[in-house]
Amino acid sequence: MKILYHPAAEEIQLGSVLYALSDPTRLCLVHTIAKQGEQSCSTFEVPIAKSTLSHHIRTLREAGIVRVRIQGTQHFVSLRTEDLEVRFPNLLSTILQAAQNHTVTEEL
Repeated sequence: MKILYHPAAEEIQLGSVLYALSDPTRLCLVHTIAKQGEQSCSTFEVPIAKSTLSHHIRTLREAGIVRVRIQGTQHFVSLRTEDLEVRFPNLLSTILQAAQNHTVTEEL
């Protein structure tokens, strides 16, 4: 089984988090996970190729925003809310609130 890299909570860098969330597609993915909870990669309804979706999820994972859990052939994505809250208090909730007000899904 492939081992996926997830940075330790204390290794999560603000610049990486902000960079990852600066893309409208990635912000939409994070917004969806925040609203609906853990998601299988196959359940995201975004108008992009599967390989592009994988790239976006990898970027979020390597920035420390999401955790990817492999179960059989499925990849499940969840937010690392607690880790981000400890590292950068209120950052994720503030960004998600701003995204909700901006209606992220309209940009896609």
